[in-house]
Amino acid sequence: MARHSLRVCDEYLAFATVGETEPTGDERTFALSRQAIKNIARACGDEISDMQPILDARLEDGSRVAAMFPPCSVDGPTLTVRKFTRRDSLDDLVAVGTLTDGQARSLRLAVQAGKNILISGGTGTGKTTLLNALAAGIPADDRIVLIEETSEIRIDQPNVVRFEARRAQAPLGQEAPTPPVSISDLVRATLRHRPDRILLGEVRGAEAFDLLQALNTGHMGSLSTIHANAAEQALTRLAHCVLTANVGLPNRSVREAIALAIHIVAHLARVGGRRVLTEVVAVNRYDAPVERFTVEPLAPPS
Repeated sequence: MARHSLRVCDEYLAFATVGETEPTGDERTFALSRQAIKNIARACGDEISDMQPILDARLEDGSRVAAMFPPCSVDGPTLTVRKFTRRDSLDDLVAVGTLTDGQARSLRLAVQAGKNILISGGTGTGKTTLLNALAAGIPADDRIVLIEETSEIRIDQPNVVRFEARRAQAPLGQEAPTPPVSISDLVRATLRHRPDRILLGEVRGAEAFDLLQALNTGHMGSLSTIHANAAEQALTRLAHCVLTANVGLPNRSVREAIALAIHIVAHLARVGGRRVLTEVVAVNRYDAPVERFTVEPLAPPS
């Protein structure tokens, strides 16, 4: 059903593949697109309507589906399908110029050494791609727990447990409403599944506190991503996310805990239309008197 609806809608969809979008639109297709989007949502086990005008789901092949209905989408129904066509290795990323050979070797060694790595960048800069590539270097006998809001990361490892959050669902007919399962819920539950590595698809809210608790209590080798404009800013934004948990910790304590938990920040940006790893820094400490994290460029291995 979903694939049929996508073929029907092919003339007006905005497809995003490896960070590039191809927007199209035709007023003649709005009625058709609305029904097709509803069909896609149902096929994904979700719902979109005037009462719930935003859809964020995934297809069977892992492609992300985002849709929005009027009046939130002013010019008519909008549907974006984000397709993941390939999985790049670190060597592939070096070949296309995203990473230098020295950066790839440094990150590969950091993963093997069990360092906690935070990958930052804007939308479409390749954070998930880099996380996938780094995860390939995790030893095969390590138990990986992968937590995502919407499942999209593909890891070719023999011992992977995948957890996915769930939004609250409005009741259908006489059924009871489905309660939400948040990323925070999943991070807390993960600790009871004996993970060697915790991979968090994206940090964006209160789950940052639970992640920080895990990283500072013996769970090493974590990989996660966050939206930020620079490596040092990623640490500050992580602190802001922790504070949204309203746990009453002072700002200084939160930042000191982050400096202990996060060992490396890798920052990606789009430069001249290309995805580039612009910063790889080691986190030394939080300097409370000047209220800044102390970081330094990660030296490539000799």
